[in-house]
Amino acid sequence: MARNTLSSRFRRVDIDEFDENKFVDEHEEAAAAAGEPGPDPSEVDGLLRQGDMLRAFHAALRNSPVNTKNQAVKERAQGVVLKVLTNFKSSEIEQAVQSLDRNGIDLLMKYIYKGFEKPTENSSAVLLQWHEKLLIYARQDTGAGAMAWP
Repeated sequence: MARNTLSSRFRRVDIDEFDENKFVDEHEEAAAAAGEPGPDPSEVDGLLRQGDMLRAFHAALRNSPVNTKNQAVKERAQGVVLKVLTNFKSSEIEQAVQSLDRNGIDLLMKYIYKGFEKPTENSSAVLLQWHEKLLIYARQDTGAGAMAWP
């Protein structure tokens, strides 16, 4: 009898798994069911190799992991977007910015500011170019450029 009570096999069962009052985050459950959130790095890399920068740009911004709490997923998406932004030529930035809607502008601005938080080699200069073009386009789009600032 003493041998059976010293056994630790009963500890392998997770009793919280069977608790119906257990809190489950629906956002994480939906993200897990839908697959991995964030842009597909292989798709973006393929488009970059083909030289289709605009499609790579939109693919990188698609499926942004905004509502996820997983920091690793967010950092991976940031890396994919930063890779696309640094591969653009200066003359092509304006065309890419003009292809965005208001939500895309906000999302890109978030990625740019995140990129400023953790600069890599030559990323700050590229991000400043993107920031400049994005601000110019956003002001034209909203009409704020016509306002007189005191």
